[in-house]
Amino acid sequence: MAAVQGGLADTNEEKDIKTEPSSDGFGNNNANDGRVLSTSPGSSASDQQTLLAVLQFLRKNKLTESVEILRREAGLPEDSPELKGSDSSGAGSGGAAGSGDKEGGDASSLLSRTSSVTAAGEDQPDVNVVLSAYNQQGDPPLYQVYYSGLKKFIESVLDCHRAELSQLFYPLFVHMYLELVYNNHESEAKAFFEKFSGDQECYYEDDLRVLSSLSKREHMRGNETLMDFRTSKFVLRISRDSYQLLKRHLQERQNNQIWNIIQEHLYIDIFDGMPRSKGQIDAMSGSLAGEGKREANKAKVYYGLLKEPEIELPLDDEDEEAENEEGKPKKKKPKKDSMGSKSKKQDPNAPSQTRIPLPELKDSDKLDKIMYMKEATKRIRLGPDNLPSICFYSFLNAYQGLTAVDFTDDSSLIAGGFADSTVRVWSVTPKKLRKVKSAADLNLIDKESDDVLERIMDEKTASESKILYGHSGPVYGISFSPDRNYLLSSSEDGTVRLWSLQTFTCLVGYKGHNYPVWDTHFSPHGYYFVSGGHDRVARLWATDHYQPLRMFSGHLADVTCTRFHPNSNYVATGSSDRTIRLWDVLNGNCVRIFTGHKGPIHALAFSPNGKFLASGATDGRVLLWDIGHGLMIGELKGHTDTIYSLRFSRDGEILASGSMDNTVRLWDAMKAFDDLETDDFTAATGHVHLQDNSQELLLGTYMSKSTPVIHLHFTRRNLLLATGAYNP
Repeated sequence: MAAVQGGLADTNEEKDIKTEPSSDGFGNNNANDGRVLSTSPGSSASDQQTLLAVLQFLRKNKLTESVEILRREAGLPEDSPELKGSDSSGAGSGGAAGSGDKEGGDASSLLSRTSSVTAAGEDQPDVNVVLSAYNQQGDPPLYQVYYSGLKKFIESVLDCHRAELSQLFYPLFVHMYLELVYNNHESEAKAFFEKFSGDQECYYEDDLRVLSSLSKREHMRGNETLMDFRTSKFVLRISRDSYQLLKRHLQERQNNQIWNIIQEHLYIDIFDGMPRSKGQIDAMSGSLAGEGKREANKAKVYYGLLKEPEIELPLDDEDEEAENEEGKPKKKKPKKDSMGSKSKKQDPNAPSQTRIPLPELKDSDKLDKIMYMKEATKRIRLGPDNLPSICFYSFLNAYQGLTAVDFTDDSSLIAGGFADSTVRVWSVTPKKLRKVKSAADLNLIDKESDDVLERIMDEKTASESKILYGHSGPVYGISFSPDRNYLLSSSEDGTVRLWSLQTFTCLVGYKGHNYPVWDTHFSPHGYYFVSGGHDRVARLWATDHYQPLRMFSGHLADVTCTRFHPNSNYVATGSSDRTIRLWDVLNGNCVRIFTGHKGPIHALAFSPNGKFLASGATDGRVLLWDIGHGLMIGELKGHTDTIYSLRFSRDGEILASGSMDNTVRLWDAMKAFDDLETDDFTAATGHVHLQDNSQELLLGTYMSKSTPVIHLHFTRRNLLLATGAYNP
């Protein structure tokens, strides 16, 4: 079967994150508002500085022809100051507010600022100096004045605008502090931090702790947090009225310092309508880069399920009896219906069957489908009045450190990954684990016999568990293949290994990640799998390719958890940057960015119908997302520690969450989704009013004695299995 070809191929589809129009100095997507404090018509201050730096660099290297071409393209006059190689002193480096705010810009002051920094002992080329994110822009003692002035203004506006404009505090605080540190104003930076760090939202505590350790310029080299802020724009979503207030204030005050930071490092996404409340803003805030842009969530997502293959369901003995008595099969019809009449016709929201190549069904897969369909007829219908039974598997004496668990889809096997680099597999049923016989013994078997699959197994090797050796570091991720023939494991050693459950040996070691791989997950259709790790990248693999087919790059911190959509066309990734991203397997594009969690995300689960996604994080909250509209639709509060596992029941009625607080909680998923007002899904504002109804949706809390819950699994009949390592 052909696999998805190659790496990130170019696509003709429209990019979801569009280029930001330059018509608004705040980096927002509104073309109608005039630029505030613009340095020149039609170009930003950073563009102006870049142009001057490049011209100076070309002239310095005697590339006069290139200088002339660039000058003509930029529409600069021949006697423009930057073409004369001016070596003026630092008249512009002090950054008196307003030095760059005249219409048309002051090219010579920008150029002299560049020259003065170079003269001060900077050994970088001029281009790098100008493009550096934190050049000296203002008088250090005035930084507190600038920030205090903006703070005073925001606190004086109407309550409805105050909540929205307060979003500016954190990104401005970070960039002003880093700018002071970068320019060796250590005492001023320390005073600035001490005065204003307490004003920031509580969910930025961890980031501020990292920030406080950056007190000298040499500390900034190679620091990941700093790189995040320098390379990505912090996104703020603000109503038009609030934005106009801010713009007017900056125009009146001529606050060039604040303006430069907003222009270079912030992206203000303006929407028409009423300003958002503090609660609505807090629900969506908290990630490293602010909220997701609305443009990022507008791409079409085919969240529907693929059409089920048509398989005739054989009758059981009891079915045949019923047919003999009445003359018609009583139970066969309900069985077909129980699999859902939707499978008979194509879901309009589903991708085409051939959108991505999927493996063909083998005979063994068809047998398994039949078993699944039979189990589905005996499935318990769950609901608020009919909660599932919970069976808890405790790992006792797990001194090797249990780090990951997974069950097979039919709940017959359980595997655990451990900190001592081993993977252990147990049989949950009375049937023991056996290896395939040796090659010599296999030659003696009659291959035409009906029970050949049974004969090839070696009874001498039968045992309740098997240990798999191969990794050279703790195992952090485990995933069984849908057909139960293979097991994936990911480790600190930077590899993902594929194990055969017939021979209990390692078949392949996939090497692509450079750092620990935190999670891996098989596609529901097999063949493909995804992995994510410390290198901030998720990779899509096929079992028969030793190189990844896709690399999903965009997160600003570790990819901590991964999950395939039920139709296998999309992959969801959760990250330490507190965002969830949805990726299109076909072209590698990011089609959704969800923000709202206040801590690293450790659990993801798609609803069985593919429409919704649930996520859990260290903040103890479960958030619910509508994939089609790209919006948060619910918040479930109750856990007091990190949520490590989420699972929907097979019929999607119940959502189970397992946490490090030693509890399993059951939530009424159907009520959460049914209560939604679809009229609230307005693309204009990009937000809905979240109901605080966690207590209404909570159906039950079940505590273990002293066992953190790290994995949950619903059997085909809707029995809930939970696991964790006993913590004496």
